[in-house]
Amino acid sequence: MRYENASPYSTTRINRFYLDLASLPSIAKDGTEVEITIEPKYHCRPDLLAYEAYGSSRLWWIFRALNPNVLRDPVFDFKSGTRIKLLSKDRANTYL
Repeated sequence: MRYENASPYSTTRINRFYLDLASLPSIAKDGTEVEITIEPKYHCRPDLLAYEAYGSSRLWWIFRALNPNVLRDPVFDFKSGTRIKLLSKDRANTYL
């Protein structure tokens, strides 16, 4: 079984029938990122912000990859009031 490139599991090994620990791609910062504060409506919902910012909820993992020191847990550290960096929509869509 092989996952699509947009899947956060595309680089994760499969041991027999089970996924290994997630291995997310890294994203290099290039200075075009913007910093935002997570609003209450996105509290613990990176998928909702990914849909609004990038047009695809499947790109939620980009927040974790771009902010590894802030979002150690990509869901439970995604708290309202937290400052994170976002990619532009065009750059994020290169990961689809």
